[in-house]
Amino acid sequence: MKPLIGLVPFLKANGVAVDESDLKVHLACWNGKEDPINQYYAGAFKEWQEEQTRKNFECAQVLSLIDIGPGEWLFVGVYRITKPARPQPTRPHIFVYGTELLPGQEHLIGRIKVAHKRSRASYVWHKPPVTLPIIEIKREKQVMAEFPGYNRVTVSHQELRTIIGQRIASWHGALANIKGVYLITDKATGGQYVGKASGDDGIWSRWSSYAKNGHGGNVELKRLLKQKGEGHLANLQYSILEIADTHASDADILARESYWMRALGSRTHGLNG
Repeated sequence: MKPLIGLVPFLKANGVAVDESDLKVHLACWNGKEDPINQYYAGAFKEWQEEQTRKNFECAQVLSLIDIGPGEWLFVGVYRITKPARPQPTRPHIFVYGTELLPGQEHLIGRIKVAHKRSRASYVWHKPPVTLPIIEIKREKQVMAEFPGYNRVTVSHQELRTIIGQRIASWHGALANIKGVYLITDKATGGQYVGKASGDDGIWSRWSSYAKNGHGGNVELKRLLKQKGEGHLANLQYSILEIADTHASDADILARESYWMRALGSRTHGLNG
């Protein structure tokens, strides 16, 4: 079997000025509160990475990878350290770095998957035996995870806006061709809203309205956002309770919506008026 090319030699061959003599690899994983892949999808990974609980980036450059599955990592850039760590005045346990992306890699970020078996360390020096073999180069930049299946959908409002705004093919294909009953959960209060999608373009069309304004015309959601402010949208999560049979009528879907409202108590204790 022909050996796989390593990430760093590939980047250097493409004109990226990687400094192997003083390079750390950041293996960004779920930290118990935040998933770095969501920060990347939201365009906030750089700022997220710059905040560290320790002085982890005492080096010239950082090569950033995000965990996307067992032994697989997504390349999201090589950053030059421009400012050393400094404590935040209001959060002295947080150190903030200044960073900037090296030029010439924009067309590669989000497209390269590498293999690496992580030990307990999330920050490792790029020295042998760290090879980071490339296992896939995607045709297009990964901007959102592929549709995971109807029974595994749980997306935040920010993720929903990305899915709808960029019309991600796997999500559009799945949601525009199915009708059914969905759930919106306010993770801050526990409030739930049960809704149905029975019109043209199915769940995709209905969820597009939530991506646009957050409430989709629902009175209780409007009231909630008026009270809490637009920032409260970060607490909303969207999932699918049930997809409709292809032969189901609008009346059938309405009946299933009513069932789920009763089962979850969303009229009495939730966000269904």
